[in-house]
Amino acid sequence: MAQLETKTDHIASAEIRLPTNDLKEDLPFFSKILGMKLDMIFPADNPAIAVMSGHGLRVRLEKGASEQPGTLRLLCKEPADFAEGQTELIAPNGTKIEIVDASPALEMPKTQHSFIVRHMIDNDPWVIGRAGMQYRDLIPDRLGGSIIASHIRIPDAGPVPDMVHYHTVGFQLIFCYRGWVRLVYEDQGEPFILKAGDCVIQPPEIRHRVLESSGELEVIEIGVPAEHITSIDHEMDLPNGTVNPEREFQGQKFVHHQLDSAIWQPHRLDGFECRDTGIGLATKQVANVQVARATTGPTGAVTSHTSDILFSFVMEGSVTLVNEEGKAHQLKAGDAFVIPPTMKTSLLNGSDDLEILEVSLPGGFETKLHDVTP
Repeated sequence: MAQLETKTDHIASAEIRLPTNDLKEDLPFFSKILGMKLDMIFPADNPAIAVMSGHGLRVRLEKGASEQPGTLRLLCKEPADFAEGQTELIAPNGTKIEIVDASPALEMPKTQHSFIVRHMIDNDPWVIGRAGMQYRDLIPDRLGGSIIASHIRIPDAGPVPDMVHYHTVGFQLIFCYRGWVRLVYEDQGEPFILKAGDCVIQPPEIRHRVLESSGELEVIEIGVPAEHITSIDHEMDLPNGTVNPEREFQGQKFVHHQLDSAIWQPHRLDGFECRDTGIGLATKQVANVQVARATTGPTGAVTSHTSDILFSFVMEGSVTLVNEEGKAHQLKAGDAFVIPPTMKTSLLNGSDDLEILEVSLPGGFETKLHDVTP
């Protein structure tokens, strides 16, 4: 059987058409200033069309074209060296040329602290996101853009239409809440199953891919900052044949924490024990992730903390959260909350099966015990 042809088999090249009033003015600009080369020009006696290429782009300058001049973005390694420090040029035909950094530094917005309680029962809409996944926003105000927390689900079992990709982030956590998902990561060997209670961190720009999932998969994903770029890597195949668990990606190591081998230890709050995921060590305290479960249960003690961001998600059971204004919030599985630094709160009336996912940025912080009621 003959192999099916794809659309790319039929396409020799592609062009962007831009209008021109005078090729004699535009050609020197696109060639000498932008560094593009002339591929064709016609008719010879009175040129009206010129095709130029460069920097992965093919441009057709055409007299009488109905399009607007448009904008070209030049991603430069050293933007200040390209056009004597200018960040914007205008071609004779009116096309705007934006000169930008090809690898801009990751911007970390200053946290705008707020007390947040997000209830599952609120029936917030699930939004269809990347690769057909459904997203529920757990921190709507994003704390000023410093963090995004998403409750993600895939209702149907089977392969996930994902591609090898990476994220330009400061920190990213994937915690499997329900079901299982099969993943593969750069330099981490063969694909593996992430089960309920397990988690991974995706260090900055590590290549990875979601392969398949169980039905009714649910994960909690944390990203810092809230707005970050996802890039597709068309060149790398995964698995990539390399196993290097000690490799650092911009100072962070990959972590695959498994519930089955977890070690439980005392938690910062009385009445709880926790399993530490090792993420604090792997990120050099950029962040830490713990799962706390009730032992004797929350004591109602009034505490505050010094972490810049402290996000919690109720995985199982129920508990009452009281803030320093005295308002009580009844929390159940699927609810999330954020407590700002120095705010006094208390937990009480916890069920025996209470279990809470806790994410802190930075990883190390202090908890203060107060002898007054909030």
